[in-house]
Parts: sequence; structure tokens; C-alpha cells
Amino acid sequence: MTAVDDLSFEIARGEVVGFLGPNGAGKTTTLRVLCGFLSATGGDVRIAGHDVRTESLAVRRRIGYLPENCPLYPEMRVDEYLRYRAALKGVPAGRVRERVAAVKQQCGLNDAGRRIIGQLSKGYRQRVGMADALVHEPEILILDEPTIGLDPGQIRQTRDLIRALAQRHTILLSTHILPEVEAVCRRILILHRGRLAADGDAGRLCRRQVCVIEIVGAGPGAGEAFAALDGVASATDEDAGDALRVTLCCRDGADPREAAARLAVERGWRLREARLQTQSLEDVFVALTRTAPAPPAGAREGGR
Repeated sequence: MTAVDDLSFEIARGEVVGFLGPNGAGKTTTLRVLCGFLSATGGDVRIAGHDVRTESLAVRRRIGYLPENCPLYPEMRVDEYLRYRAALKGVPAGRVRERVAAVKQQCGLNDAGRRIIGQLSKGYRQRVGMADALVHEPEILILDEPTIGLDPGQIRQTRDLIRALAQRHTILLSTHILPEVEAVCRRILILHRGRLAADGDAGRLCRRQVCVIEIVGAGPGAGEAFAALDGVASATDEDAGDALRVTLCCRDGADPREAAARLAVERGWRLREARLQTQSLEDVFVALTRTAPAPPAGAREGGR
């Protein structure tokens, strides 16, 4: 079964990018490929100019990865664990104490250094995982559901931490919490069925303008007819009782209502409504992940 199909994107230094998609879309597989934990069966994956397949150690030195279920050693104390992880990640012996103190300060763990990890709350264990991801001063942070299972106060603290980290790191943030993406990300990637369904500026995607057309008497192919109009990037349709509702994604601020009304008259369809509306990120996410096509059978997993 194909997990990721012909996925291609680039992230510039200093960007904070939200990585969205429904369950099973291929997000975690993609993150594991980027980190070198899984090998893609095709394509080219490069991190900071290094090939993930042939220069994996150079790549891992530049990445801090927080997986969805952070694997910690529950019998170790926080300080002990962070010192151990710092040594594993190649932090010079003379800097280990300094780096552990720094990441404890960043992640709100100053009062937890002597505590046993297995006795910590979910929120504190997430902080330990984040400190682990930061201890070797990576250029790039890859965060997979960093606030999953946290209470609202802990989510806010983690969000504030990510904002602070964004000033010094390139960040790829995978999450199901859309307000979190709106709050901290400048760019958004939406993955569906292993393919990239959207890649755009967060501000535009969070306030995307669409034209909603409702017509009576239209047969099959109405959506395709509207999609061919000037100023329309794409069109989706759905039954609306005795009518057909077509949502047109506008290109570059275009207003296709006049052209849509003309098309309806030419085709003999009765136009019931034509209005512009602004979609939220949730609207965009639902629309894209509901209508994006499935990848072709037999396609290979890969990325660039």
C-alpha cells in the first residue's frame, strides 16, 4: 500500500510550516522519511543540503525530532536522561551541563531535574521530549503532534515555546489542532491520501475567498463547467436538496459571479444564489481533504 505519492516541497531557512492532513494521510511517514528513520522507495530527500539516504549522520545532527509518542526511559531522572541524550547526539563533554541547563530553562523543566520520568505527567514528559529535541542545538525542528494529550494550559505553554523557538529554528509542525497552526505558522502544507493537496501562505489559506453558486436543473459536469471559467482555480459540487451547490476557489481575488450567472443562463440552469464568502482554515481543510483524488495504484513512496 502506498503511503506517500509524488510528494514534493521545499522549506526555506527560518520558515515555520504547518503540516496538516487527516488520519492516514501520510504525515508521520513523511516526517520519518525526513528524519531518516524510514527510507523512501523513490525520490530525493535533502535536509540542509545533505542527502538523507547517503549522509544520514550529517542530517541527524541538524534535526531535532519530537515524535507523536515520545520514547523516554521512565526509570531515569530528567537530568540523567538529558545528559545521556546530549552525549549520544555528540554534544562535547565540556558543554553537556550547559546545554542541559539551557534546554531545561527553555522547556520549563528547572524544577524537574531530579524527578523520575515515569512519575511525570503527560505534559512534563512532552517537555522532556522537546528538551531532548533541542539539546544538540539543531537547525531544524520536526514536531509531530507536540500538544497531543495536553490540557489547555499545557497547550498554551507549548504554543508559546514553539513561537519562541521560531526565532532561531526552522520548524515543521504536524498537528490536528488548526488554531495552533493559525497561531504559529507562516505557511501551511495540507496532505491528503499521500499527496500534497495545498501549499500556501497561512494568512491566505486561513481567509481564502470562494464563490458559492447554487443552481437548479444542472446535470453531471456542472462543476467542471464552472471550473473552466476565468478566475477560477478549482470547483467542487455537492447536492443541496433539489439544487446543486458549487464552490469556486477564486484566483488572485477574482470575482467570477457574473461569468457564473452567464454560464447558468447559457446552459438553461436556474440560478438561485451566487455569493462570495471567506473560508476559515477549517473550511479549506475539510474541502480539500474531502475532494482530493486518491493516488494511483502502484505508485511508489517518495519525496523531495
